[in-house]
Amino acid sequence: MGIISADLFPTKLSFIVFISYMALFISQGILVTASKSKDNSYKYNTVTVVLVTELIKLVAATILYLKDHDVTQLTNDIVKNRKVMALYFIPAAMYCLYNNLQFVNLSAYDPTTYFLLLQFRVVVTGVVFQILFQKQLSKIQWASLIILTIGCIIKEVNHSVHASSDGTKTGFNFFDIHLFFILLQVLSSCFAGVYNEFLLKDNCVDVHIMMANIFMYLNSIVCNIFVLAFQGQLLEAFTLESVRSIIQPGVIVIAFNNAAIGIVTSLFLRNLNSILKTFASALELMFTAILCWIIFGIAVDIYTFLAIFIVSAATYLYAQNPVVNKAKADLEIEAKEKGTENV
Repeated sequence: MGIISADLFPTKLSFIVFISYMALFISQGILVTASKSKDNSYKYNTVTVVLVTELIKLVAATILYLKDHDVTQLTNDIVKNRKVMALYFIPAAMYCLYNNLQFVNLSAYDPTTYFLLLQFRVVVTGVVFQILFQKQLSKIQWASLIILTIGCIIKEVNHSVHASSDGTKTGFNFFDIHLFFILLQVLSSCFAGVYNEFLLKDNCVDVHIMMANIFMYLNSIVCNIFVLAFQGQLLEAFTLESVRSIIQPGVIVIAFNNAAIGIVTSLFLRNLNSILKTFASALELMFTAILCWIIFGIAVDIYTFLAIFIVSAATYLYAQNPVVNKAKADLEIEAKEKGTENV
């Protein structure tokens, strides 16, 4: 069986979504790194950028929903599914934490190391996936996840902390506060991704996917406002100076790219699954390492090369026996079709 199998990518759309997801995330890491100052700080309010990104997502999801529905249907669906909107507050809060930690961690690590460290989420995702969906992963699937994790951390084993020419770290130690932030980002990413998939394929299976996105982004905006209030920057974030700081080409591209990630992620989780999502994130390492070497001059050392090789091997192993996690509606349709064939 080749890597592009019917179980791995059931439709052409699912394969396009998979490639788009990787491309957008690779772009995001590079764009955020390029927007840093020489002292690894940002000349713009990062929380304001995240808030603006959520607004862009909300507008985009609303436009896509209204393409096939009218405004009356929009308001009726919001009222009808208000309980679903409440459920989306949980993944929205997790994604809010993840998006804000992204800027913090990319200010401390180069993009390749950042993506490598994020792969700790692989096994965590597998555990959360089994709990929420009550679906046991096979031995081959677990083996591929563990090999993937090993590949992602091998670059850092016995690799002392040092800084690159621009001051960002290319290794870590266990007493680094930024490693704690990475782990926090990993946990928020794992739970948010699997829980979002659970909502899309279970509780919210009858809700239009763009309506589900509207609920997610409304809650995300509320969460980001809370973050700004907690930081004491709520009023500062909306001053003329703050608005001017984000109205620059590079920052605008970051906001729109991140907004596209949000839309594509929902399509990914509806058409594929959160386990495959972790493999997509791991495959980003190869392209991120090469592009960062070309753009920023960040060397691809032997540790990175070995990590990329092992990640590729783990991805191939997983492709031989991928997780298939279809929505309830799809399973019901298949059951009816089988029943008709038997008759």
